[in-house]
Amino acid sequence: MKAIVCSKYGSPETLRLIELEKPLPKRKELLIKVHASTVTAGDVRVRTFKSPALLWLPMRIVLGLSKPRKPVLGVELAGEVVAIGPEVEHFKQGDLVFALTGMHFGAHAEYACLHEDGMVWFKPANTTFEEAAAALYGGTTALYFLRKAGVQTGQKVLVYGASGTVGTFALQLAKHFGAEVDAVCSTANLEWVHSLGAGQVIDYTVEDFTTRGGRYDIIFDASGKLPKSRCKKALKPTGVYVTVAGQGMARVRIEDLQFLKDLMETGKIKSVIDRYYALEHTAEAHRYVEHGHKKGSVVIRVSQGSDY
Repeated sequence: MKAIVCSKYGSPETLRLIELEKPLPKRKELLIKVHASTVTAGDVRVRTFKSPALLWLPMRIVLGLSKPRKPVLGVELAGEVVAIGPEVEHFKQGDLVFALTGMHFGAHAEYACLHEDGMVWFKPANTTFEEAAAALYGGTTALYFLRKAGVQTGQKVLVYGASGTVGTFALQLAKHFGAEVDAVCSTANLEWVHSLGAGQVIDYTVEDFTTRGGRYDIIFDASGKLPKSRCKKALKPTGVYVTVAGQGMARVRIEDLQFLKDLMETGKIKSVIDRYYALEHTAEAHRYVEHGHKKGSVVIRVSQGSDY
């Protein structure tokens, strides 16, 4: 099978397209033909090994001392089950699925083996493989932090970095939970962020949202670039600030994938996709994501049969 491997920590040039042996599913595993994956900011952080000083050694031990221990990156995928282990109970050959691979990575390849009790579920019926893959990381992360903040109907929520992968889902999910949502993004993204359901959309390049006089029940920093100290005067006395900065991957339950599937099938949330790249152009996708100005997700089209 074709796969992109990260041979060492460093620039996008460390990513190479090579042939690897196709994996075989173990007794409780699914062999998935991957149609679509993504390049996330997390993939870029692993490849460049950007880690806070205090976490440098622990993260090297986890990820690999001199190079990634799991050289095939990619944490979200959508595809088709093409084989199953002898003890698999809940899936069958031919099932269309989407999945988070987490710290196992492995989504930037034509095939991946996942345990049936892992973060894998049936793909939303009305989505393409690309849309399904793009919903997982952003959707589950936004869901985790909104629940952590205790989002409720009638609250006022501000999403900072509303045009990114996490931000686009945070905005839509907060609206689904009945909150009144304002958003902060750059000039180029004002109109379409508003189209996702934001009330006021604030251009951070020309205005500081903290000077507007608004007070929020929740401020969600979906970009990891907004320090809590800046938010104090924009929070209500009982307001909550949450940020993705330094959090790693959010804790995810299979119920979260089921929840996102239901919302996508009923049209209540949707994936926002900025660009598409072929598997062999994954290094180029990394360069684009690393630049820091993507909107929504950057998708890798892995196998023939993906929805174009």
